[in-house]
Amino acid sequence: MTAAAIPAAQPRSPAMIRRAVISSVIGNGLEWYDFLVYGFFSTIIAQVFFPSSDPLVSALLTAATFAISFLVRPIGGVLLSTYADRFGRKPILTVMILIMGFSTVLIGLTPSYATIGMLAPILVIVARILQGISVGAEFASATAMLVEYAPPRKKMLYGSFQMCSQALALALAAFSGYALSTLLTPEALQNWGWRIPFLLGSLITPLGFYIRRFVDESPEYEKDSGPKVKQTPFLTVLAEHRSALLRSCAIMIPGTASNYVWFIFLPGYVVRQLKLPFTSAMLSSLIGGILLFIFVPIMGQLADRWNPRRVWLCGMLGFALLSYPLLSYVVTVPSFERLLIVQAICALPIAAIWAPTPGLLAGMFPTTVRSTGMSIAYNMVVLLFGGLAPFTLTWLVAKTGSDLVPSYYLIACTALALLALWQADRGEARR
Repeated sequence: MTAAAIPAAQPRSPAMIRRAVISSVIGNGLEWYDFLVYGFFSTIIAQVFFPSSDPLVSALLTAATFAISFLVRPIGGVLLSTYADRFGRKPILTVMILIMGFSTVLIGLTPSYATIGMLAPILVIVARILQGISVGAEFASATAMLVEYAPPRKKMLYGSFQMCSQALALALAAFSGYALSTLLTPEALQNWGWRIPFLLGSLITPLGFYIRRFVDESPEYEKDSGPKVKQTPFLTVLAEHRSALLRSCAIMIPGTASNYVWFIFLPGYVVRQLKLPFTSAMLSSLIGGILLFIFVPIMGQLADRWNPRRVWLCGMLGFALLSYPLLSYVVTVPSFERLLIVQAICALPIAAIWAPTPGLLAGMFPTTVRSTGMSIAYNMVVLLFGGLAPFTLTWLVAKTGSDLVPSYYLIACTALALLALWQADRGEARR
């Protein structure tokens, strides 16, 4: 796997480096916290905003609303990432966190369908669209900022901080679900309790905005800006970096599938399909998130010292081989203990997938089109293998009657990633 060399960053003070890391992690963490909370409370949200006499129809409508923000992601991601490549990472990251905060508040404050009728699901859809526009470029621009601030030989570690924020968001979202479902009655949780995580998540927005205002521009971007900046980064990526784009998509598929299937779809799945208590799903996800938060930076350091592609391949193949037997283990005799064991075992290979992914993606593109290139790959893969995953899997489980469909999906995603990577490497070798 070849990659564009990432030039060494110009020296920055330790305080400024910490500020850049924190600002990038906060924005990405807020994005994933909101998405995870929406996924965890999807059963309740379905009843509040999409009531139906058929539970399957209600679940599909909620999954479709989850997916709608991903449909606008490529548009928002490309436009905002192009802006980040032309004018800098800092201004666009500052704007995006404000949009994310507003959309999160909107979901938390929207009255139920029983109160305002069709306006309720419309407002939720508007909020999801705003989130899609904002977060479409958040991952790419924040990752570019992190990797470009990183000292030499620490690119993978710094990139892994982006994934640490996702693990932390998973733990916080699961903790909120577990705490609320334990402290509140089912009626209180459905009536108003589910809104608390959204409203609490929005409180971090002012802090993120404040920190991002006082972060210097990426040192590598400053070095390569000026006459080197591309006027049409999007067209440049498509014309000059097609192989890197295909390779980036291949790298993204396993991490995206593992995240959306294992940590967003699975908690609702075990409650709805396997009839486990909601608290069991939340507590298991909480422990899984904590383990990921511990393992991801360790794998990031290993990727810097060993080889990021090998770490990624080992994690991907390990997770693919484990997904079927572990899910079968849970499905055969559903219980909290079995679910917890499965989540704990999978944390290590998933961490090996997640940790080197941001650094590998950043290394595929030169600084002047890095944000745009990563955004195109990220949003294409997240749309196909993330946003549509809950809807697709809910429909497939209902049609096939098989509780093991999620494991087949993960194995298929792994095979597709290997095929795309092989095609990209083959094309590069021919050239």
